[in-house]
Amino acid sequence: MHPSQVREDTWSQLLERVGQKRDESAFQQLFKHFEPLIKGFCVNQGGVNYSADFADEIVQEVMIKVWQKAPYFDPSKAAASTWIYTVMRNCRIDLLRKNQRHQITDGGSLEVDDLWDETTENQPFVYLQHSRNEDLIRQSFESLPVEQRQALTQVYMQGKTHSEIAEASGLPLGTVKSRVRMGLQKLQQSISRW
Repeated sequence: MHPSQVREDTWSQLLERVGQKRDESAFQQLFKHFEPLIKGFCVNQGGVNYSADFADEIVQEVMIKVWQKAPYFDPSKAAASTWIYTVMRNCRIDLLRKNQRHQITDGGSLEVDDLWDETTENQPFVYLQHSRNEDLIRQSFESLPVEQRQALTQVYMQGKTHSEIAEASGLPLGTVKSRVRMGLQKLQQSISRW
């Protein structure tokens, strides 16, 4: 993306407002949108079930960092969602390191050493894994019914709210929400089979 270009997705624009103007209303909208996504990611990550308290702690840490670091967000380098998920990944690792051992809801425990080593010497493997994950997600995404693909694209790639999609398409809000929810469930089922 050329530096003079502006991202038009809602979340990037809101994050820019938070960074440039310390806009609390924009931050509230970001929080409302990303809180359930972050929790969902943390509650069942890689087959490990973290406690709901841990997920809540991650959400708080992430959103505090988003508020603090928003002035450094560069929309020419990444979309707001990518930037926030990177903050989330780093917060998750930091919290696990800080806690050393974190109790998991199934009674087990997770050691910090069990985390994937993300040092630069492992970058080729990380890139290969990301490439494979992208292929898997792409294949799973393409297998979805058209209406679910469209709904997921509009929400997660274009940054539209459910209400905006319903208004633009003339569909009931419940239908839009249902398509997004069903699409996510099918994606999760498809990816978990691999």
